[in-house]
Amino acid sequence: MDTRSRAGGIRPGRPAEWALRSAEPADVEAIAELRATVMRPDLERLGRFDAHGVRQRLRDSFSPQYTSVIVADGAFAGSVTLRPAEDERWLEHFYLAPVFQGRGLGSAVLRTLLEQIDADRVLVRLNVLQGSAARGLYERHGFTVEAEDAVDVFMVRRPGAEATRRLPLTSQLSHLSDPTER
Repeated sequence: MDTRSRAGGIRPGRPAEWALRSAEPADVEAIAELRATVMRPDLERLGRFDAHGVRQRLRDSFSPQYTSVIVADGAFAGSVTLRPAEDERWLEHFYLAPVFQGRGLGSAVLRTLLEQIDADRVLVRLNVLQGSAARGLYERHGFTVEAEDAVDVFMVRRPGAEATRRLPLTSQLSHLSDPTER
């Protein structure tokens, strides 16, 4: 897959050029290292960080044929895997280098991938760690919680799902004080 686009706001003052290129077997170590860096805070918070294990799990499940490397402004910026499974896709190993987080690149990449998946009219599933900020990204793009446990939140997105608008907490709770809504 070679998808080229522009994502606004990656670097102040100008939009970043970004592309997805097909992963190669040689990309595994860079992606494993990025995974360890990105997941460390959440895994430590959950008491599950293992410096070797976090890298080895990526190595053991790495599928270059389903993985894309994200390149932004000519630099390695991350990875994403779309693994087919029956009548659905699994979104896995979606990692962005910290310097690219919170600036719109993740949304741009996710939007591009979801357009492709929607064209195939299939569900997309993923799991995210409990308490991860990435959950908000997925919710903004139409994913809903299907199940969860003490470590993982399992999410699903139906084809063409609209992104949900997140209301301020006061708006979400306002119906509780209105007796006509009970």
